[in-house]
Amino acid sequence: MSKKTIRIGTRDSELALFQAHTVQKQLNDLGYKTEIIAVKSEGDLLLDKPLYELGITGIFTKTLDIAMINGQVDIAVHSMKDVPTALPQGIVQAAVLERATILDILVHKGAISFLDSEATIATGSLRRQAQWWNKYPNHKVVDLRGNVNTRMQKLQENDWDGAVFAAAGLERIKLKPENHINLDWMIPAPAQGAMVVVAMAEDEFTLDALSQLNHIETEICTYIERQFLKTLEGGCTAPIGALAKYNEKEDTIHFKGVLLSIDGKQKLEIEKVVAISEWKKLGFHAAQEILNNGGVQLMEEIKQQLKK
Repeated sequence: MSKKTIRIGTRDSELALFQAHTVQKQLNDLGYKTEIIAVKSEGDLLLDKPLYELGITGIFTKTLDIAMINGQVDIAVHSMKDVPTALPQGIVQAAVLERATILDILVHKGAISFLDSEATIATGSLRRQAQWWNKYPNHKVVDLRGNVNTRMQKLQENDWDGAVFAAAGLERIKLKPENHINLDWMIPAPAQGAMVVVAMAEDEFTLDALSQLNHIETEICTYIERQFLKTLEGGCTAPIGALAKYNEKEDTIHFKGVLLSIDGKQKLEIEKVVAISEWKKLGFHAAQEILNNGGVQLMEEIKQQLKK
């Protein structure tokens, strides 16, 4: 084995560091040398080309993409739900780790009687906001941004009744409180609960190392969900949920997808069960059905609203 040290790029949030250390341990267990490098914000990085030429769009992934293209790090680890469906030129998906829980949860302050009356719920996600309003149209939803720790702190400091989080993120950094409700009715973000590792397309040594970390079932299910997202959105952020599950006993894939209006009043859903052999086009076909049944018009309305 070559003595090359694989440099793992990470942002310095607690969750990002947890993810980087998870991949580091798995690579070390296989005998590879690794080094974790905390990457500065994108404003500190020099670029030879404008961002739009590189096709970099992801707000959470941009800094690490640039560091990889500039040769400062070899790989980056991301929460897969934050990664744009089209990767920048020269960067490829190298491994998808086995998925954690896909659930969204509501973190509250002890009492949950507010669910049956008026309430203020916090989330920075259009998908969560729309699904919440669809179920609880009388509730108020306020914006909540920042990393997991910051959002938890904001919940405690404000008079909100609760806030919606991905269970996987809170579990990874042991921050999931007892005061929570599993929102099993809420369809998660495409690839929620999965971690993805990206690398440079020409780096054969690193790609070979990472291929050994890939979990095929998670790779297939997240591919279907992200294909559904990509086919629907056409570069526009929208309230979209998707979940694919493999049924080993029947050798089938069970898929659920949803597109909602921003106010949650309109909801277009699809559910399909197909043989595993049909997985490659499942996300595309499911999205086409949504688009053909009112989705085109709904996506246009969402785009117009987001422009305002």
